[in-house]
Amino acid sequence: MTGPLITIEVHDTLLAAAQAGQAMVECSLDLGRSTTTVEPGAGDWAWQGRRYPYLENCRDRTVYHWAGAEFEPVARFNQSLTKLVPTEWGPPTFEIDGIKMLVTSKISPWEDARRKVSLVQPRGKVILDTCGGLGYYAAWCLEERAERVLSCEKNPDVLWLRSLNPWSPRVGGALSLTQGDIALEIAAQPAASVDAILHDPPRFGIAGELYSRTFYGELARVLRRGGRLFHYTGRPNKLTSGRDVPREVARRLDEAGFTTELSGDGVLATRR
Repeated sequence: MTGPLITIEVHDTLLAAAQAGQAMVECSLDLGRSTTTVEPGAGDWAWQGRRYPYLENCRDRTVYHWAGAEFEPVARFNQSLTKLVPTEWGPPTFEIDGIKMLVTSKISPWEDARRKVSLVQPRGKVILDTCGGLGYYAAWCLEERAERVLSCEKNPDVLWLRSLNPWSPRVGGALSLTQGDIALEIAAQPAASVDAILHDPPRFGIAGELYSRTFYGELARVLRRGGRLFHYTGRPNKLTSGRDVPREVARRLDEAGFTTELSGDGVLATRR
């Protein structure tokens, strides 16, 4: 982190402490990773020897970072609006054009990543993380003592969010991160070079190529025999979409050389 991160809950805590005349208040300036002591004042507040202003308009569902002269939203609008979004759990999710990219309604995205990573049993393995996002899969692979994590993320704005998110793992050591399209980058990966794969692509309507028989053939090529793949599909409503995406995925993976089973909100597969 290069400075404090603020949400409306933290901002309200600081204002309430200032109005109550408190000299010190405990809160989190890193989205719940830790707590720290802040000195709230009437016109600004102090932390680690620096003074920061209150926001004139602190919006809900927004994370603010210190940009050197003022607080700005952790959001970028290039081809699409990409923003970091706080959650009740602490670890944030992110949205692209208002579409939530990680589950948050019933479980923390951090805990959700832990459960999915456990399915591929990462200890001692080389893991391919195809669509890195905020890096929660990679973080849990490292926590569970993976030998190496090879992560790829196409969107430069997501990588920028990741650089400001205290829950995202730092690159280096056992974690490598490539900015690129995994549909293209995977061609450079040697055959049978990874022990497990975590594949969490955008929804089918956005990145259909990452659900294709051709791409699944590439996943089978780089994964050693007996290696595991977890493919997140979500739970699209068959009645409204007219498609059974998880079963379509399982069928294509089977054609590509995997043995599959539906698992939660995805497909767990083993390379035959």
